[in-house]
Amino acid sequence: MKRLTVLALAGAAWGLCAQAQDSGPLRITKQSHEFVVQTPNGPLVITRAKRAGGLTKGFIQPLVPQPGVTPVTEIDVLHALNDPSTMVIDMRDDDEPLGPTIPNSYHIPYTELEDRLDELGCQPRGKSQWDCTNAFKIVAFCHGPMCVQSPAGIARIVHMGFPVNKISYYRGGMMDWEALGLTTAIGNRPTTR
Repeated sequence: MKRLTVLALAGAAWGLCAQAQDSGPLRITKQSHEFVVQTPNGPLVITRAKRAGGLTKGFIQPLVPQPGVTPVTEIDVLHALNDPSTMVIDMRDDDEPLGPTIPNSYHIPYTELEDRLDELGCQPRGKSQWDCTNAFKIVAFCHGPMCVQSPAGIARIVHMGFPVNKISYYRGGMMDWEALGLTTAIGNRPTTR
């Protein structure tokens, strides 16, 4: 049942990405392709334009994907990589090649999180609830500001009992990490500590 729930969530997440086809307008938010700003000269419509090498799928994710989750910067991620009480987790799905990732991060696809909460330090407490009192702090990331994967994964583990005060979200993901020229690694080290 857990696997079906995650697969349904994954399908819904990718369905939202697929809605932004190359032939149509690009989404700014889940609900809209444009945003109107009132200027002294009258309304100005802001849209997203296709750019060479730019992402066209998805929509801009909120900086805080769940109430209580802490947004973090690249500097915060760098410090987290050396913190033994924190796991930096690449939540990108296995349906496509993982490619470069943040060095020293763990790869747990967002579609597998609920089945792997024990790797985050949680203990089963019932049929679909976990005791995550002694869990690691986590920093979640995926492709970048347009990617719904880590926000979907965060929502799922919060639903399963993971405390939001132990979750940080790096919305910039691999897109911003690579754009800033930060070192990447191919593959991940094992996902157990």
